[in-house]
Parts: sequence; C-alpha cells; structure tokens
Amino acid sequence: MPSAMPVSPQQSAGVDDAELIRRSWIDSECFATLFDRHHRAIHRYVARRLGTQAADDIVGETFLIAFRRRESYDLTHSQALPWLYSIATSLVARHRRDEVRYLRALRRTGVDPLPEPLADQITRRVAAQGQERRLAGALADLSRGDRDVLLLVAWGDLSYEETAEALSIPVGTVRSRLHRARRKVRKALGGGPSIHTPEEC
Repeated sequence: MPSAMPVSPQQSAGVDDAELIRRSWIDSECFATLFDRHHRAIHRYVARRLGTQAADDIVGETFLIAFRRRESYDLTHSQALPWLYSIATSLVARHRRDEVRYLRALRRTGVDPLPEPLADQITRRVAAQGQERRLAGALADLSRGDRDVLLLVAWGDLSYEETAEALSIPVGTVRSRLHRARRKVRKALGGGPSIHTPEEC
C-alpha cells in the first residue's frame, strides 16, 4: 500500500477533514492538521460550558478519542466538526453537575472567569447590558438535551442537520428542542431579545 503524503500547512487548506482522516489511517501525523484546524473551536465551546481549566482536559480527551476512532469515521462527511462536537458534548455530559454549578455561580456573581465574556457570540446579540446573569441562569435551568442543542447551534455554529448528526437525533428533534430552549431563555430574559441562532424561524 503506498504511503500517504504528509500534509504541509500550505497544502492543508485545500484538503477536507475526511481526506485528512483517511490519510491519518496510514500516516498518523496527518491527524495533527485536523487538531490544528479545530481545537480552538472545541476549546471555546467547552470553556463556555465548564470553564477554561476543564476545557483543557476535555479538548485533549476529545481529540484522543477521535484519533482512536478515526478508522470508523464516515468519510462521506467532509467536515469533521460535528463529529468532534459530538465527542466533546458526550464528555461535557459527564460534568453536567459542574456545568450547572458554573452557570448558577455566574448567575449569582455576574463574574465570568473566562478571558472572553460568557457567550461572546450570543451576548453581543442580547440587547440590554447586564443580561449575562439571567442568561446563565436560564441555561442552567434547561434540560441537558435542550442545552446541548441550543449551544451547539449558537456557540458551535452548527446547522440543524449538523447538530442532529452530532447528537444522533432527528432534525425534527433539534427543531423542537431549540424552539423550547429559545422560549425558556426568552422568558428568563423578560421576554426581550433572545439568543440568536442560525436558521432562526
């Protein structure tokens, strides 16, 4: 079997995730390009849910699991981000109590320990200042399933289809959970502007 050619940073721009994973079956160094491409997005997502310290560990574990499972990756999916979010979300679920505690502490104190504000992409779209505490409380009060869907769409920038893929649920379930989560968050924010997510209807 011919050896895969390593992918240089200059060459990697034109290589999709599926091809990088396929090449990593033969040359494991190719997987490093996938890490370089996506680790910041995964870290940002986990840090917003659990804090930076936990995110460091979970991101490492996410990519270790992905590396070990890379030969079972469905190469028909050119983008691996939904797959990586799926692994990270499963790991976050093991820390559900920590996540709820983190969000409730933020609701009480209003102090975000992250270097960037909580829900940076989200809170920019919330009209009034000082909504972060109520937003944190609303997120803490959501069910795990509703929170996973909302945050994958809002923080992960995944489409409904990608979110369904990441969570192994039907697209219809994504829509219903997202609708319910938006309604609850909007109510917690006093009926004002809610979390804006792609494909909002």
